[in-house]
Order: sequence, then C-alpha cells, then structure tokens
Amino acid sequence: MAPSHALRCCKRALNWVPVLFINLVIGWSYYAYVVELCVYTIPNNAERISYLVIFHLFLTMFIWSYWKTIFSKPASPSKAFGLPRVEKEAYEREERAEVQQEILKKVARNLPIYTRTAGGAVRYCNPCQVIKPDRCHHCSTCEMCVLKMDHHCPWVNNCVGFSNYKYFVLFLAYAALYCAVICATVIQYFIKFWTKELPETHAKFHILFLFFVAALFFISVLSLLSYHLWLVGKNRTTIEAFRAPVFTNGPDKNGFSLGFSRNVAEVFGDQAKHWIFPVYSSLGDGHSFLARLVHIDPEQANSVLQQNGKSLADGETNLSVHGNNIQHTADDSKEKVDEGQMVSVTVESEP
Repeated sequence: MAPSHALRCCKRALNWVPVLFINLVIGWSYYAYVVELCVYTIPNNAERISYLVIFHLFLTMFIWSYWKTIFSKPASPSKAFGLPRVEKEAYEREERAEVQQEILKKVARNLPIYTRTAGGAVRYCNPCQVIKPDRCHHCSTCEMCVLKMDHHCPWVNNCVGFSNYKYFVLFLAYAALYCAVICATVIQYFIKFWTKELPETHAKFHILFLFFVAALFFISVLSLLSYHLWLVGKNRTTIEAFRAPVFTNGPDKNGFSLGFSRNVAEVFGDQAKHWIFPVYSSLGDGHSFLARLVHIDPEQANSVLQQNGKSLADGETNLSVHGNNIQHTADDSKEKVDEGQMVSVTVESEP
C-alpha cells in the first residue's frame, strides 16, 4: 500500500511540471518585456507607457482565463445517474452481461440519455458506478467521469469539459493575443538589434529570444485555437470529432449540432457581453443536451443519417429536440406526441 501511495503522490507532483513550465515562461516573458524592453531599451516615454498598458491588459486576461481553466473542478454526474440500491445489488450479483444490460436499460428509461456504446449498450462506468450521461466520459488521469469531456490537458493539469471549456477556449485566445502583442511591439527592436542599429547590451539576448519564443507559441496556440473554435461551431468535443456519438438510430457526428449561433451560445452563453470574460455563462447543466434525431420517426432519422456527408446540421435545415434542462428559442416549432410525452421538434434555418 505504501509504495503504491508514494507512486500516486509522485505522479500527481509530476503532473504539475507542464504547468510550472508555462508559468516560468510567462514569468520570464514578463521580465524580458517590462524590464529589458520597456525600461532599458525603449527611449520614448509615450511609447513605453502605451506598450505597458496594452501588455498588462492582455496578460491579465491571459492569466485569468488560464488559472480559471486549471482550478475549475471537472463536473461529474449527479447522484441521479447512480443505480438505486436494489438495482445496484442485482447488477453486482449478476454475471451475465445481457441481464446486466436489462437492469441498466430499466434505470436509463427514467434518465435523459439518448446515446449508446458502439454495440448499442447503455454506457455504464464501473469505477464510478454511474450510468454515463450523454457526452460524459471517464478520465483515467483524473479518475472520475467528466461531463461533456473534451480531453485531459497536461498544460493545465486538468480535464477540459463542461465546467471549464469556455475558460479553455478563452485561455487559448488570450494566449494567442498575448503572443501577438509581444511580436508586434518587439519586432522593430528585434530588427534593430539584429542589424546592429542598437548597441550590444544585456537586453539584446532577452529581446531576440522573446520574439522567437512568442512567435513560436503564437503559431502553435493559434492552430489549436482554430481547431477548438471549429469544434464550438459544430458543437462537438474532441472525443466526438474522432468518434461520432451513437444514438438509437446509429452514429451521427452532427447529433448535437443546433446551428452555428446556438452551438456558440451553448458554450459562451446567450449574452454576448459575457463572452470575452472567463466567467461562467455556458448553457445547461451538463447532464442533458439537445439532439437532432431523438424522437424522430426511424425512417426519417435514417434518411438524415444517410446524408451525413452533407448533413442537415451543415446544410439548410436542422432538426433538433428539446432536452431536459436546456431552453432555446425556436424559429418554427411543431409539437408531436410520442408515447404519451410531449416532444418539441424544431425546424431551423442555418445562418
């Protein structure tokens, strides 16, 4: 037990190494920019002050969103997704997989769950002992199920999911802007040092290296930001981009897409004034999501699935269904009764 506990502690400590590295780079860039560039190199006070104001503005937003991503605890399924005591005991006693599935299906009927495994089984997490909500996955690093899990990011030593995905996207955006500001303001002095227009001083190394590091980080962060903005527009997670979620009617890569504007609102909220700040404004509770093909006639759903190459989510018309806890306005809605339940099917034109 002791060696195992010691190894776990060492592993947790090592997980903070990438975070420490990023913070050391940020600390050095602050010194290089403020002291070596602004204090020792820039001769003009007006230029110096304007650079410092812009630099600290973007640095503040960058650090704010970065630490919000790190310290936002991943959201996990509520107790409602755990098996009731009687069903749990029956599940643990039963050795036949098909009977276990019947137990899970019985419980899942009362939950807002529409996705299944590739084999059509109810998604159940044995370590956490919960039925997985839609878009929820188990993280082996965090050792827990994470709602709307996107991926585990070593650079923030945290799972990126429902609780902090907005913060993560903002972190990437402000990191790219922070690097862009450094490159844009340092480049003239970089050229002067490179062409020996400025005398050799201790600031030369810092300014030359600062430009190269900022440019390198800008390119890498911008590519990652572009990918995640594309995911936001499609309402997909990184996991769903590689493996389409499976519904009753089959896999559908655009199963949770509600149109560009609603997809963005689901992550950033429905009030644009909150979008640029790392404050919580995402819609929903992370347990249930709107889906296109739920409660639609199977033949109609199959025809939609066959068009996945030019799917309805990317085309002119989009079919979506209201989930449990998320409310959206509809352009044109028709109500249908399905097995005694009222279901709202929304027909929306894509922008």
